[in-house]
Amino acid sequence: MALCAATICLHSGGDRIYAIVETGGKQYKVAPRRTIQVDWLNVPEGQIVELERVLLISDDKDTLVGNPTIDGAKVTATSMGKVKGDKIIVFKYKNKVRYRKKTGHHQVYTKLSINEVLRPGD
Repeated sequence: MALCAATICLHSGGDRIYAIVETGGKQYKVAPRRTIQVDWLNVPEGQIVELERVLLISDDKDTLVGNPTIDGAKVTATSMGKVKGDKIIVFKYKNKVRYRKKTGHHQVYTKLSINEVLRPGD
C-alpha cells in the first residue's frame, strides 16, 4: 500500500485517485474510503449523495481539469448523519457602561463517506 505525504490518496487497483468537488460554495479534496464534513445537506443518514460539481480528477496516469466543471463526472458518497462543529463563543462588551453579552454557536455539518469517484463515461 502506497502512502502519500503531500496529498490525500488511496492505492487501489494501481490507481491513486482523488477529486476536487464543490458543494455549499466550498471546495473539498476527496478520495474513496475517506470522510469529509460539508455544510449541512438535508439528507437522511444512510442515503447515497451524488456530488456532480467535480472540478478536477487526478490519478497516477492523467489529470482531468474542468472548465469550470467536468461534464459527466460525479462523486458518490453515503451520508453518515449530521454532526455539530466546535462551539464558537461570541462576546460583546462595551466599556464603562456595564454591557456584556455572551452567546455561543455550533455550526451543523453533514458527514459524508466517499464511495467512488466516477470519470466521464464510467
